[in-house]
Amino acid sequence: MDVEINFKNILVAVDDSDDALLAFKYAISRAKSEGAKLTIVSVLEDEEINVFQSLSGQFVHGKYEDLEKHLEKYKQTAEEAGVADVNVIASTGEAGETIIKDVLPKINPDLLIVGSESKKGLARHFGSQAAYMAKYSPVSVMVIR
Repeated sequence: MDVEINFKNILVAVDDSDDALLAFKYAISRAKSEGAKLTIVSVLEDEEINVFQSLSGQFVHGKYEDLEKHLEKYKQTAEEAGVADVNVIASTGEAGETIIKDVLPKINPDLLIVGSESKKGLARHFGSQAAYMAKYSPVSVMVIR
């Protein structure tokens, strides 16, 4: 039985880890070949900010602005590769939970692409973000390694 699934709205999560970069490249390829909309999301995780930094709204705002600028580079790369419809989302919180509970309902993708390991050290020890997203996502999830 041959089943071909074409996705129209792809969400890819990036954090600069090797696996996330592979996921991003795959998402570009898939979006381009299927003419799909591509949304690139990255989450500024709360655990990256210490208590003193969190007291300074300016510090958090600066980190968030840096993330937004960084995401624009991802967007430019996808557009240069030939993806016609590219959007970016920067968010804050715990990555897996934020993507599943906040981003997915807004974007309504039919495919979520994530790398198998996050760049963040603690997340690896407390369970994989990819596993969380695969378990709780209401849409198909592709985990890239």
